[in-house]
This record gives sequence, C-alpha cells and structure tokens, in this order.
Amino acid sequence: LTRIGGGLLMPHPNGIVVHPDSVIGPNCLLMQQVTLGTSGTKPGAPRLGGHVDVSAGAKIIGGVTIGDHALIGANAVVTHDVEPYAVMVGIPARQIGTRKPEEQAHVL
Repeated sequence: LTRIGGGLLMPHPNGIVVHPDSVIGPNCLLMQQVTLGTSGTKPGAPRLGGHVDVSAGAKIIGGVTIGDHALIGANAVVTHDVEPYAVMVGIPARQIGTRKPEEQAHVL
C-alpha cells in the first residue's frame, strides 16, 4: 500500500493518480493532474523524498527516486532519479538548476 508521510498537500486534488506501491515523504505538494505511476522501462513505483513539490500535470513514472526538496515543473515527465534540491522541467525531464536551501517553501 502507498506510504504517505505527514503533511501532504493537494490543494487542487483533481485527477491525481498515485500507484499503490508509491512512497511519498513528509510535507510534499502534489498539484492537479499529477501521476505517480509505473512503466515498462524501470520497474517499480516512484519514491518521493521529503518536501518535494510536484507541479500541475507532471508525470513521475517507474521506480525512480526523487530527492528531498526537489521541484518538478508543470507537465514534466520524469523517468530517472532526481538529485535532492534539483529543479526538473521538460519532456523528458532535465535538470535546469537547484533550489537553495532557504527556498524550501512550497513556491511554484
């Protein structure tokens, strides 16, 4: 079953899909139309660290690990592991920067 840390925020919960084997760390943010799903290329379900912000329409697919405090941009498609504090955008998602530790607030 899905393991969810405390403090999960879903301010617009329309269309959010979470695979039952996913792990969501504490204080994460999932916006509308987010998918945490599986794929044939990397077995397993996504694992989100703590304080991860996932913007509207983003897809995190397969047995990938998203590091603490990462930011996944709107409509990004993540199919590989993400470093802590990374800012990821695009299809397929690529890192365009990092979040400074003082910018950990849920800002999209």
